[in-house]
Amino acid sequence: MNLDEYKNLIKSKMSEHRFVHSVNVSKEARKLAKIYGADAEKAAIAGILHDITKEMPVEEQLKIITDSGIILDNVQKNAPKLWHGISGSIYIKENLDINDADILNAIRYHTTGRAGMSLLEKIIFVADFTSQERTYKGVSTMRKKSRKTLDEAMLYGFKFTFSDLSKRELAIHPDELACYNEIVLSNISLKGNNK
Repeated sequence: MNLDEYKNLIKSKMSEHRFVHSVNVSKEARKLAKIYGADAEKAAIAGILHDITKEMPVEEQLKIITDSGIILDNVQKNAPKLWHGISGSIYIKENLDINDADILNAIRYHTTGRAGMSLLEKIIFVADFTSQERTYKGVSTMRKKSRKTLDEAMLYGFKFTFSDLSKRELAIHPDELACYNEIVLSNISLKGNNK
């Protein structure tokens, strides 16, 4: 399937708002891929498909996850908002025959991030935060940072996410913390090497 076929497919699976978001993430992912030297077509495909199961009932998402043999950890069990990344990556592998590990991981970790992210994974994570229809306070700063370095944009995104989760007394997934720590520590060592 090509990008237009994927676009038509997801249109039937989600609300107009979610569809517009997915199209915008795909466009933003393509732009970021061109800036950072990633495969623009893969970025556009991962972007268009990243929320494919987001509006699926949580019971169906959970069934997709458990049927695939994935066991949710404690934080995931209590955060159904995290399920669509996992269920989406399984869904596109099983139903769309997409076996590209980079696309699968970009979709799986687009909400939490993780340590050791590939360039494509970082692009989808950032594109989801910076897509054209986003209007949250700080989005223009996030967009500017995304043009400087993906790591800088991700750190800014994590600050936003951690602040929101802690205000609502919700758990922060270990993958998010691992990704944040990896970026912070690598930036410290880079700064240290420039002295």
